Amino acid sequence: MRREHVLATLADTHALGRGLADLARPGDLLVLVGPLGAGKTALTQGIGAGLGVREPVTSPTFVIARVHREGRIPLVHVDAYRLGGHADVDDLDLDVTVASSVTVVEWGQGLVEQLADEHLEVRLDRRDDDVRTAVLVPHGPGWEQRLD
Repeated sequence: MRREHVLATLADTHALGRGLADLARPGDLLVLVGPLGAGKTALTQGIGAGLGVREPVTSPTFVIARVHREGRIPLVHVDAYRLGGHADVDDLDLDVTVASSVTVVEWGQGLVEQLADEHLEVRLDRRDDDVRTAVLVPHGPGWEQRLD
């Protein structure tokens, strides 16, 4: 899979998410980084679709975490925007589900990387022309191999 993607449409963002879901394994941690409106939730919707999640994947901003169990691998979708630090992450007990799920954390950079031995960072951005971009940054040999 390419490391850099131009996401001209919502469908492109969903397609990238489905592609990541095809590579996903239980225990995977994906950390989504980017400003408001960059496509973090849209990417997670694509991941959910690729995993077979049937219910809507919506932003967990106010509930902080949602668990979708009906896919081929459970999807844990977290929005860490309102979390104050590592203690708040610990309170979510993500360490209990991370080994058996695909855990996707929006706004999680610097807060959740310790949950797994390796992770995939997805850096999303929105250009002035409203086109989104994504850069996949693997942290660990497992993600390096799968992306190659």
